[in-house]
Amino acid sequence: MHDSLTIGELSARSGVAPSALRYYERLGLVRADRTGGNQRRYARSELRRVAFIRIAQQVGVSLDEIRTALDSLPASRTPTAADWARLSAAWRTRLDERIRLLAKLRDDLSGCIGCGCLSLQRCTLYNPKDNLAAEGAGARLMLPRPAADDVTPS
Repeated sequence: MHDSLTIGELSARSGVAPSALRYYERLGLVRADRTGGNQRRYARSELRRVAFIRIAQQVGVSLDEIRTALDSLPASRTPTAADWARLSAAWRTRLDERIRLLAKLRDDLSGCIGCGCLSLQRCTLYNPKDNLAAEGAGARLMLPRPAADDVTPS
């Protein structure tokens, strides 16, 4: 078994289309060496980077955020478990908050869908006369709310 992968091999192993791999390379998310014939060759360690990119995208992390995270990994060697753990620790708070919001959305919407909004006093999406505009955009009752003294009167 050789130490590098062609773009077709990386595609087959990662489940990512070659066009997406070329795009990731243009963005600096993955790296490839070139042969004398200008063909891409990827280190096997790029499989882990591609897996990380795919799962991060699936949970809603932007490619810019992914690039910033991957840029924190060492470029001179294959990242170790400790390197990945450090990256994970930096994202833990954000991911925990995203999980909390997703669970709240799931739980609140399950009582909302098909209800015809018969309980508007408790609805986290209802905002009569846009009373919560001073708190910002979006579903203010669903999002974390600022303390009363943090709200700037309009």
